[in-house]
Amino acid sequence: MAAFIANGLEHVRMEVARACRDARRDPAEVTLVAVSKTFGADAIESVIAAGQRVFGENRVQEAKAKWPPLLSRHADIKLHLIGPLQSNKAKEAVALFDAIHSVDRASLCEALAKEIDKQRRQPILFAEINTGAEAQKAGVLPQDADVFLAACRDKYGLTISGLMCIPPLDEAPGPHFALTAKIAKRNGLKLLSMGMSADFTTAIALGATHIRVGSAIFGERAK
Repeated sequence: MAAFIANGLEHVRMEVARACRDARRDPAEVTLVAVSKTFGADAIESVIAAGQRVFGENRVQEAKAKWPPLLSRHADIKLHLIGPLQSNKAKEAVALFDAIHSVDRASLCEALAKEIDKQRRQPILFAEINTGAEAQKAGVLPQDADVFLAACRDKYGLTISGLMCIPPLDEAPGPHFALTAKIAKRNGLKLLSMGMSADFTTAIALGATHIRVGSAIFGERAK
């Protein structure tokens, strides 16, 4: 298992380097977030042993259950929340995560602003954009993004550093990545959380600074 995971990570790193070379970008501009959701400490330790230091989790409760012992052994790990965040979990999220990729509504902004102020801890914040206007997905609609980002800054005092998107499964990801990059540019945001195992090279070509890769490193998740 450890060898399989190390090989997966090495392959992803090579693909990132190739995609950056093709796009004439510095690989140091792209942060690989290894998505460890549903995987246990043993699998994660294998990835840490291979040199990976940035990890992504989907749920606050799962991360809270498995990460504190790992973090106590590896103080340089950065933990990113990449899944939806309930407002009532904002306190735990601010305490545990170094970045939150799913800021998408007023009630969450309010809860995060309160906890950031109270805890004196400032995770990197990404606003999630629902580029495909999918009813079942979280995220701000593209046409509402500018107003939402202004409210984050002016009403809630939040520092939003970038945007995140998850393109519809049945559509080409490129146009969704390009739209997200366009919204970020006109709002002066430098970070772009775009691209997963199947499409991260496309995301890099279109400006991604953070790619969220799980199955290409860890293998397929149990159903």
